[in-house]
Amino acid sequence: MHPPPHPTSTPLPRRPPFRPAHLALLGLLLTSCATNPVTGKRELSFYSTEAQIALGEQHYAAGQQSQGGVYYLDPQLNAYVSKVTQKLVAASRRVFPAAPALPYEIVVLNNPVPNAWAMPGGKMAINHGLLSKMNDEAELAAVLGHEIIHAAAAHSATALSRNALFSAGGMAVNALAQGSRHSDQIGRITQLGSTAWMARYGRDDELEADHHGMRLMAEAGYDPYGAVRLQETFVALNEGGRKDFIAGLFASHPPSPQRVEANRAFATELPRGGRIGRETYQRAIAQLTRDQAAYEAQQQAIQALNAEQPQTALKTLDRAIAIQPNEGQFWELRGHAWQMTGDPANADRAYSTALQKNPNYYQHWLARGILRKQQKQPTAAQADLQRSQELLPTALAAYHLGELAEQRGDQNQALDYFQQAAQDRNQIGQAAQRKLTRHQMPATPNRYFTTAVLPNKRGDLFAAVRNDSGLTATAIQLRLTHIESQRTHTYRLPAPLQNGQRINLRTGLPGTAADYRIEVIAARPQ
Repeated sequence: MHPPPHPTSTPLPRRPPFRPAHLALLGLLLTSCATNPVTGKRELSFYSTEAQIALGEQHYAAGQQSQGGVYYLDPQLNAYVSKVTQKLVAASRRVFPAAPALPYEIVVLNNPVPNAWAMPGGKMAINHGLLSKMNDEAELAAVLGHEIIHAAAAHSATALSRNALFSAGGMAVNALAQGSRHSDQIGRITQLGSTAWMARYGRDDELEADHHGMRLMAEAGYDPYGAVRLQETFVALNEGGRKDFIAGLFASHPPSPQRVEANRAFATELPRGGRIGRETYQRAIAQLTRDQAAYEAQQQAIQALNAEQPQTALKTLDRAIAIQPNEGQFWELRGHAWQMTGDPANADRAYSTALQKNPNYYQHWLARGILRKQQKQPTAAQADLQRSQELLPTALAAYHLGELAEQRGDQNQALDYFQQAAQDRNQIGQAAQRKLTRHQMPATPNRYFTTAVLPNKRGDLFAAVRNDSGLTATAIQLRLTHIESQRTHTYRLPAPLQNGQRINLRTGLPGTAADYRIEVIAARPQ
């Protein structure tokens, strides 16, 4: 196939006319700044305080589910961490009286990976894996004060605003310069993915959170050197290559010797002799301390499963369950191991035990639902997968629910689920997209092909067709319409067309390529 000839020269583009919408957009970008109540700086922000609070409330439950769910084995630990948090919140309102009174809330998550985070609007979480690595209440106050400052200073909201400006908003800025039709993209900058708020903080944000978090510690009566000790520990763990910390806390809160020195220098300016609270803290984490060996065994079991050694995983999980039999995650892992050995009955019992221990965690429902679907129990699978979706919508559950809807002949429901799953960028999203294509290609074939009418050197016209559907397509029919006379010509491709394959079909039509419009009017997946 020969490409159409290129022009020998390209005229310079005319400067686009300035439109009133450009002026409004420029005004929005210039006025979307606010004075940070913590730092006093003027910063870009597309999010009002009310919008930040709404974002946090909207994503808090999903954030908890996606990070392990609530730690339920010791409710008193949640109460203790909340009490320390509220002491620091009260101090923040004295230190930063101009800051908005955010509805601060914190939860301990059932996650052994050391991490803590704050959403926009003051919704926070700390993993039990981080609590077990700290020594005293002052160190806990350092972590909590740090996260309170991230929320009060709107670090996540500012980062989201920058990202919006350089992505969706970037097209709007480009519209100002080029008169592009994409200027309406600025209206979509408030869209937020479920994990967008977990982006890595910048160096300045971390130093600000350290600095002002230590002010909160001192105001609340804590020893500010707790922040120094904490950072010293983090730097040592980072230098030692601790993978659990690198995968958790260090991904969003990178430690550095410079942070340690900055904290040490600032601590000298703050009151000394504050509360350390080692004994109180150790009593509060006593259950975690007793269970520490069980969570270490859990990590070993995960490694064994990743290495496809299910029997090793089962033996390791026996040790974990002997220490803490009420941890649902241990039982779910047993279910995975039994599945890997080809024993679905024991796998189902293990998943059911996980749900008895913790019915409020989406992943237990998802695991059992997929197993029951594989075991031809559609009614039970449907109930489990739907409950999983209620706790945390996932592409995986949506995909399996779509297949169940297919099996019972509910094509509209199947399409809805596959469209949800297709938003995923990984393998499950690709599989869902193929499902959608199978359903939709017969009704809307033209959307799955690239077509053109092209001449060869002798002026003969060819219909060029490329299959972009992701599937092999058959029974493909083309229609060429003469634009002036509206006379149509129909052609059928002689053979199936594989994904990505192109074909040139001689049309035998007179005239030029510009005289015709081409479209695929029929096709079906093979």
